[in-house]
Amino acid sequence: MPIYEYECKACGHALEALQKISDEPLMDCPKCYEQELKKLVSASAFRLKGGGWYETDFKTGSKKNLVGSPDSSSSGSKASSDK
Repeated sequence: MPIYEYECKACGHALEALQKISDEPLMDCPKCYEQELKKLVSASAFRLKGGGWYETDFKTGSKKNLVGSPDSSSSGSKASSDK
C-alpha cells in the first residue's frame, strides 16, 4: 500500500497515511479537526535506475546473460576487455 502525504490548509499540520489506492482521501485534520486536509504530490519511494536491473531478476542457471560475461555477445564484453 502506498504512503500518502497530507497537509492541513487550516493549521499547516502535515501527516502521512498508509492507504489503499482505492481509499477515499482523508479530509479531517487530526490536530485541529477541520475538514481541510489536502493530499500532496510527492516523489515515489523507489527509483529504477541503472542498466539492465531486470535482466537477471528471474533467470536461473545458464539462462543468465550478464554483460561482460564470456558467453555475452553484447558490446559490454568489449568494454570489459578494454580495461
